[in-house]
Amino acid sequence: MRCSAISGDIFAKHDLKGYAESGVRHRQVLSGVPAGVKWIDPVPASVHDLERIHTSRHIRLIQEFSRGYHFIDPDTYLTPGSFEVALAAAGSAILAIERALDGEACFALVRPPGHHAERDCARGFCLFNNTAVAVAKALDLDSVDRVAVVDWDLHHGNGTQNIFYNDERVLYCSVHEMNSFPRTGWSDEIGTGCGKGYTLNAPLRSGSTIADYKLIFEEAFIPAIERFRPDLIVVSAGQDPLADDILGHMRLEPVDFEVLTGFLRESCDHPLALVLEGGYGPSHGKAISHIFRGLAGRRLQEREMPGPRRTTEKVAELLKKVRFA
Repeated sequence: MRCSAISGDIFAKHDLKGYAESGVRHRQVLSGVPAGVKWIDPVPASVHDLERIHTSRHIRLIQEFSRGYHFIDPDTYLTPGSFEVALAAAGSAILAIERALDGEACFALVRPPGHHAERDCARGFCLFNNTAVAVAKALDLDSVDRVAVVDWDLHHGNGTQNIFYNDERVLYCSVHEMNSFPRTGWSDEIGTGCGKGYTLNAPLRSGSTIADYKLIFEEAFIPAIERFRPDLIVVSAGQDPLADDILGHMRLEPVDFEVLTGFLRESCDHPLALVLEGGYGPSHGKAISHIFRGLAGRRLQEREMPGPRRTTEKVAELLKKVRFA
């Protein structure tokens, strides 16, 4: 499979020293992109693109606050130029989807991240919901009727879930650390109205390993995606489940993200786009390199590992009972 990466110097302009989500983190991410991967310049989203998802008031506030330094909450900051950077992040997510639909697996290596951003507010490092903005634009295309979003970030993507919670065109699958920020994403959150059954949440206990993630993918997410038959898969790719991440308590290793990527590439024959979310540990760059190896089709040998936890098996059993409305 052809692969490409989207990034650029603009993403260094949104930066505040001393914060986990910073320019230093982004340089670490870029260090993991293998030689030979095609680089693509970022492009900005239009205000109209944002308005498919976000309220006009929210867009205006982010624009106004980024004229100087502003804190929306203790974790979510804006600096001069942050609005321009956020437009580039959302626009690059759109571009990643466009390239995926053209047959090229594409990873938008952007910041700030987006999956915590709601329609009318920013939170958790996130200003605009990059993935949701891109998915909404894709759904306006004649060639796209259904999109599956797989979110493997350590934290539940509350914003993405809520934006599409009543929408049968989007299947949202999230695996995340239980009781971590923002303390949403329980297994009984399955959508409402027309979207009932189109949200799958797998909250896992701290200390979960690739064996637990593998079970959720094989028993719940992949079968649901196959039933859903999407025209496109978008990954909210946060690598903060790594064992050395400073914000989490999971036990994934860099190579495990090659495993997760391989599941989606091999089990679901659909265009695949990825959008960077979290990831704050020293091995983040290595995880990025393994994701690209998974996209390129490298086959991993099975390695010995302990089996999944009984609690994870119970979560998988619950999710297998969820059916589309």
